Amino acid sequence: MNAKEMLQKVDHTQLKAFATWEDIQVLCEEAIAYQTASVCVPPCYIKRIHDTYGEKINICTVVGFPLGYSVTEAKVAEVEQALKDGCNEIDMVVNISDVKNGLFDKVEEEIRTLKAACGEHILKVIIETCYLTEAEKIALCKAVTNAGADYIKTSTGFGTDGATKADIELFKKHIGPDVKMKAAGGVSTVEDLEMFINLGCDRIGTSRAVGLLKGEETQGY
Repeated sequence: MNAKEMLQKVDHTQLKAFATWEDIQVLCEEAIAYQTASVCVPPCYIKRIHDTYGEKINICTVVGFPLGYSVTEAKVAEVEQALKDGCNEIDMVVNISDVKNGLFDKVEEEIRTLKAACGEHILKVIIETCYLTEAEKIALCKAVTNAGADYIKTSTGFGTDGATKADIELFKKHIGPDVKMKAAGGVSTVEDLEMFINLGCDRIGTSRAVGLLKGEETQGY
């Protein structure tokens, strides 16, 4: 797979708390130039990106980010505002507290509710694998599938660890046929990109991909 093909699977990401408009502009210009799948940005920048770049760019944002413990009603409000502002894809964080309490029916219902709010727009579900047991990961694969979400995603990039080969292999065994996979967090080399794509990931979330494929030294997540 060549660099262009890899970048078409990348959600080019800038989610730092201190990201400036200048940082976001660089991200967007790179995304347009290298034809990444999307830009993944803080909700506060969606409307300005849409007003500036229009249909040149596919906008993804995050909901309940990065800790996931907002109530469902707040997450729905975030989704509705993001779509109104011009976003096309939503990456939501599950309520990890509910997961740790074994409330998988509640988690599934929240995902289903947010998918309904998204409608035809893509919903990716971040389960934050670094905090979970294998049994919890398997249960969440089932919840994501049953709730009708479009993607299961490994990580926020703000937890204690990011995507791993073992987690993607586990996902492949337990998600339904209509659920795609997104690896995120710690994708720091070209080899990482190639590995996750070859494992079957349809999206990669990283701030580093463009720099890596240009042969630059990069920092990020």
